[in-house]
Amino acid sequence: MSADISQKEVHWQRTKGLMIVHLVIWFIFSFVVHWFAPQLNKISFIGFPLGFYMAAQGSLIVFVIQLFVFAKQQEAIDRECGMAEDQ
Repeated sequence: MSADISQKEVHWQRTKGLMIVHLVIWFIFSFVVHWFAPQLNKISFIGFPLGFYMAAQGSLIVFVIQLFVFAKQQEAIDRECGMAEDQ
């Protein structure tokens, strides 16, 4: 029984760490990039100011990629800790 509890604790610790990393990435692309938009606008990307591009498209692209990466990483944690759902 104690092995089962420790496995759950390992699973939770790894899941919590993964969640924190992804929340930090989300925060950076949701707020930090936009705070520095005026400075980023001095750089051009595909003919648009980088600050505008990141606000209009870049952050959304990062969020979609982040969603798939998070799901893949969480699935790996679940399998390693024996908590994966049967398909």
